[in-house]
Amino acid sequence: MTLDRVVLQRLAVREDVTGYVRIVGRAHAATPLGMGFGKTRFSSPKDKFRLLYLAQDPMTAVAETIVRDRFERKTKREILQEEFDLYSVAAIRNSAPLFLLDLRHEGASLLGVSTDAVRAKAQLAGRRFSQQLYDRTDFDGIIYMSRITNKQCIAVYDRAATLKLEADSPALDLPRLGSLQAILNMLHITVIARVSASVPGLG
Repeated sequence: MTLDRVVLQRLAVREDVTGYVRIVGRAHAATPLGMGFGKTRFSSPKDKFRLLYLAQDPMTAVAETIVRDRFERKTKREILQEEFDLYSVAAIRNSAPLFLLDLRHEGASLLGVSTDAVRAKAQLAGRRFSQQLYDRTDFDGIIYMSRITNKQCIAVYDRAATLKLEADSPALDLPRLGSLQAILNMLHITVIARVSASVPGLG
């Protein structure tokens, strides 16, 4: 794949991400900007870099991190309360704007990249593209639209996250987020408690 420099310059934006949020496992609440290798939309297929994802608002963070595609072909939209207990949410600040490649609109098409890289459930195309962008440019990451909420998300490369991002530590336990119930209502999700198994001879 050839990355056209003229097109890259056209798609380059600088974004202030203060106010964006990130959801992490509660076990990592003390390090809300921690990163690891994984199999995500823009992760390195060769484990050559790490990255973290930010969402424009808490609803998008919940949708992208917890909900995803679990309700496809299902009529009930229910999640156990204890699952939310496993997560924390952090508000992000940045000391300097991020230098991002804008794939929110026609960017992928202009670069000759499959739109699967941004919108499809299958993520291999996005990983391959991201690896080339990381290797051949100095972009801090990629800004794109959530395929679930159509709100902005950002994938931030490790080389920028450690220098430009800050977050309060520890992150807030997700069930304590004041807007969580409103978010679940907007996503049409019902939270249910696990029913404890009865013990024979008691009760």
